[in-house]
Amino acid sequence: MSSATTQGVFRRRVEVVTREVAHGGLARCAIEDDFHHFRVALQAADGVITGVTTAALRSPNTLCEAAGGQLHKLIGMALAPASSAVLDQTDQFQQCTHQFDLAGLGVAALALKRPRRVYEVTIPDRIEGFTVATIAVDGEPMLRWDVADMTIEAPLPYAGRSLGAGFTRFTRSLDRDEAEAALVMRRALFVSRGRAVDFTTLGNRGPVGGCWAWQPERMETLRRLPENRRDFSVDAAAVMADDNAWLAFQG
Repeated sequence: MSSATTQGVFRRRVEVVTREVAHGGLARCAIEDDFHHFRVALQAADGVITGVTTAALRSPNTLCEAAGGQLHKLIGMALAPASSAVLDQTDQFQQCTHQFDLAGLGVAALALKRPRRVYEVTIPDRIEGFTVATIAVDGEPMLRWDVADMTIEAPLPYAGRSLGAGFTRFTRSLDRDEAEAALVMRRALFVSRGRAVDFTTLGNRGPVGGCWAWQPERMETLRRLPENRRDFSVDAAAVMADDNAWLAFQG
């Protein structure tokens, strides 16, 4: 783990861009952090999802790319303004967590006809379990949480709230934009803990049952890819720099 004198920073950037087309819309969504770099593209017509494509540019294990194919289960879903609506469409544990999250953000953006949304999460490495996580939305600060292990200590209304089970349900009491940002930040906090882990020594030990790739029936074929890890501590501008052209698409 990083010490106080060499404290690094976990960075995660998420960007969703939409374009309106006849009878529907297109969304392109990308995410990058130390361990992941995924793209999800959605097509919608007459208020429902009609097509999904994915790309795993960098992933933590060999099955993440194939897991993206599970997003076809969103085809036929009605557009909804809450990113968490995808949870009602299919089993999240039979999806790639991060591509599924991206798709949820894309569905919401299409429903809202929101042309662009950018999330930038910054989480300094924990010192004795403590960190201060922040998220900027479209370049403007939105949330700042004092976090001890996996519990938010401040501010209200988050104080005392576990980042585990029940958090998504809690966000339904928030303003829609804040709820979406809170879910993005919560996921980043989970992933950021990986900076303290030496994945070269773990083998096939991991979150069994936590996502499509980690289901027991696929454990024998899964292989970790620790060589895909990057560190953006000192270069925030590098996060998703390779996605600019792909996101600047025409409808």
